[in-house]
Amino acid sequence: WVFMQESMHAYAANVYTSVVEELMKGKQRKFIAVEQEFFRLWWDTVATEKHKQQVHQLLQEGRLEFVIGGQVMHDEAVTLIDDQILQLTEGHGFLYETFGIRPQFSWHVDPFGASSTTPTLFALSGFNAHLISRIDYDLKTDMQKNKKLQFVWRGSPSLSERQEIFTHVMDQYSYCTPSQIPFSNRSGFYWNGIAAFPDPPKDGVYPNMSVPVTDTNIHSYAQTMVANMKERAAWFRTSDVLWPWGCDKQFFNASVQYSNMDLLLDYINKHSDEFGVSVQYATVGDYFQAVYSRNLTWEIRDSRDFLPYSTEPFQAWTGFYTSRSTLKGIARRASSLLYAGESFFTQYVLKQPATSICKCGALKQLQSLRWAVSEVQHHDGITGTESPKVKDMYMNNLMYGMFNVKKLMASIIFDMNNAKKNGEVYSAVYNKDSGMPGATDVDQFVVVYNPLAWNITTFVTVSVSDMAMSVYDELGRSVPAQVQSPAESSSTYDLYILVEISGLSYRKYHVKALTGEQSAFIGRSVKYKRKDLTGADQQHRQLLPVVNNCYQLLFDQDTNLMHSVTERETNQTIQLTQEFLEYHVNGDVTKGPISDNYLFAPNATAFPVSKAVGLEVVFGSLMTEIRQYFYSNITAQTYSYAVYTRIYTVPEGYDGTLLCHRIEQEYSVGPLDFNREAVLRTSTNLDTRQLLYTDSNGYQIQKRPFKAYVNNTVARNYYPMVQTAYIEDDATRLMLLAGRAHGVSSQGNGQVEVMLHRRLWNNLQWDLNFNLTLNDSSVVRPVIWLILGPKAVTNVLYRTSGLMLEHRPVIMFGALPGDKPWLPRQLQQKSVHSSPVTLPPNLHLQTLSIPGWRYSSNHSEQVHNIHIGKQKQDEADFSRVLLRIRHLYEAGEDPVLSKPVMVNLKSLLKGLGSVMAVEERSLTGTWDVNALKRWKWKTAQYPSKGFFSITEATENCTVTVHPKEIRTFFVYFQSQ
Repeated sequence: WVFMQESMHAYAANVYTSVVEELMKGKQRKFIAVEQEFFRLWWDTVATEKHKQQVHQLLQEGRLEFVIGGQVMHDEAVTLIDDQILQLTEGHGFLYETFGIRPQFSWHVDPFGASSTTPTLFALSGFNAHLISRIDYDLKTDMQKNKKLQFVWRGSPSLSERQEIFTHVMDQYSYCTPSQIPFSNRSGFYWNGIAAFPDPPKDGVYPNMSVPVTDTNIHSYAQTMVANMKERAAWFRTSDVLWPWGCDKQFFNASVQYSNMDLLLDYINKHSDEFGVSVQYATVGDYFQAVYSRNLTWEIRDSRDFLPYSTEPFQAWTGFYTSRSTLKGIARRASSLLYAGESFFTQYVLKQPATSICKCGALKQLQSLRWAVSEVQHHDGITGTESPKVKDMYMNNLMYGMFNVKKLMASIIFDMNNAKKNGEVYSAVYNKDSGMPGATDVDQFVVVYNPLAWNITTFVTVSVSDMAMSVYDELGRSVPAQVQSPAESSSTYDLYILVEISGLSYRKYHVKALTGEQSAFIGRSVKYKRKDLTGADQQHRQLLPVVNNCYQLLFDQDTNLMHSVTERETNQTIQLTQEFLEYHVNGDVTKGPISDNYLFAPNATAFPVSKAVGLEVVFGSLMTEIRQYFYSNITAQTYSYAVYTRIYTVPEGYDGTLLCHRIEQEYSVGPLDFNREAVLRTSTNLDTRQLLYTDSNGYQIQKRPFKAYVNNTVARNYYPMVQTAYIEDDATRLMLLAGRAHGVSSQGNGQVEVMLHRRLWNNLQWDLNFNLTLNDSSVVRPVIWLILGPKAVTNVLYRTSGLMLEHRPVIMFGALPGDKPWLPRQLQQKSVHSSPVTLPPNLHLQTLSIPGWRYSSNHSEQVHNIHIGKQKQDEADFSRVLLRIRHLYEAGEDPVLSKPVMVNLKSLLKGLGSVMAVEERSLTGTWDVNALKRWKWKTAQYPSKGFFSITEATENCTVTVHPKEIRTFFVYFQSQ
């Protein structure tokens, strides 16, 4: 939190304190506030009772307006829709609970490019209009010239006009007041100057404060301001001009700011005949209300997005899709752990009303991770565009929140099984780097929780100290498992356990060190000779096959590279090779365009990194792992690149469809040399016409045709891949599913390349000032799953597979005294496999949580409670469950899975308890959908203006979920 405290001290606290005080001094003054994280810190730690009363008054008078209202202004390129919804819900819950207000306009001025998921998200949250700014420079110029900066955006093809939203793109001046004025060399219209770190100046004199408005210069100020307003007015269809007054880190000394602004606005209005304009303080809502009341007919924009984003011919903002890959990975693991922790805690509260765990303490543990995952979605967070110090803050907050939720989940397990508290207990969410806590000489039990509302069959990995291991389930039955030496450690072994777990359930496995018939299969390692790529013999190919029930992978023994993959059901073979390459980039501004945290500016095409490849194959009955090591030359001692490819063979009696159909790859990349950007290029013989498909925030798919540009073609054809990318020809599709965000591109026919890592240094003064040189010397280990097959087959597999990668089972460990018979008490009563919640494969349980908000879901009651000050005393509410269900398919995408699904919520949730009442809500929960009336803007297709309202009622707890819908409910259960 050090960085947050420094920012609060240097300027953020002063913004809210001085703005609130100044707004009270002039009835005409207004202000908009955006991100809740800083506001909440001010409200909780700085604001006096008097300040708080003033905020309530200003909100009622409409002179202070919260826009967006999320914890942060989230990035749009590399964030997952789940986390966008979380951070928005987190901020909206606070605002509604504290003030009874619900933001209705967006202010997405700073994310680097605009996604078409965002307008859908804001429409579902009840917004009336959306505002963006950063789009391609050449596109913006064109739209400006033709007065097309405003339109009605249908972000989702399936939801179409039902969730369309009016969108305003800011003109070329963007969201800041012009900082250059002809008669002064100071900072334009910023009389409070520039924020000073770490301490505000004692005398109140900040750097670069503009010359105050006086009788002698007021006419010059007014002329400059009016000229700029008129220039902008020519780019829009109405005579209303939105003139944003402020910028990053502004209004920390609001009295200086407002006193000068007042003089200037009064002067212009007194001479409005001469100037031809009148001016007033306004909020974003005031502006959109003015435009809405003009009653114009607006053009419709379809679901195309505004990515990637370039600011100049050589400034493509596509580097941040990969910057700080480790942070991107941890942010996703944290989000996934939170998802699991929320549903785990919800079930515990509903099923064990007499808990021994303090529920308020548990909620605080969950909230620490909600906050950490929310804040890292910031457009200078998960993007990797922050300084190392701020990156460390994000990492520390994520790790602390994850630690809390792991601790909570472990304590729930032990409470539910009445475990002896003095037994040695470990809790860890397992990852390859941490290993199993403590060596496993003691008998271990492994508790595995499936956070998805589907039954899953998959492998979990545990580090063990011995090759001779056996695994048993709760009933003492032997469980298929395989043990082998890991690729990168010599002191432990990897134990792969085949788990079969119902939706939202956990299973326990007993891991014993022993020899005998019941022991796990042992993976057999075969090392092949390292091969020199420079002298490979193309004529006499020796091919090594690796096979499971779905695929045959062939490896070329002359090069040790992959050669081809055959999809066995259709017997289709595609040539498929993979190689690592590096883009060499410039870091010296005197020599040309540079790459930095934001930008990708390659000097030329990418260079192959290795001249020799080592190969090791671990053959096993359940899994075969192919390990490829890439060396700079045939004699090199160390490698900077490796690929570990795994395919699975599932025994009879298990549902192995998804397991069998995925080729899992894990990469080890780094440390890189300076000014290198590392990519994995997969080349096939598919005739893809260089057309790439990528996902938009894990919500929908965008088509990405390759575009030729005069300059910077490579970088401008990079796109964000948050979860999915694919290439295809008429018959076959190759899908990539990712566990973290990457930049992705198709630089040639049949090719797809994924940027995995970047390490940069540059001497741009701005980057040096903010320590934005991305000297990232880490080794990164991203995971990508490949699925290959006919389009119809991949269509059925990839959405559930992508979510299985995102929400891998959570693993907890414990030690047991060896002599006790081991059978938890609840097994005597019910079957292990009963599942609390199971959905069909085209519906995803987006959210199951107990938010703990104290607000009333009856709006007039909530407003009344705030008015009489009642809501402050209430305890957290544990009776309200937040449920979201998302339809995963587009209309018409699949003959079966695209159909609407009827769900009876009572019977869906009966495993959790008896449902008493269900209320359908807006996406972030603050509106009753029946009371939500969004503005309907006129379009040629719908010439009448009016309001959107939700038509479908929730009849007797039965809802029909249509393609791409995300439906949000408050559910109340009978108290036990």
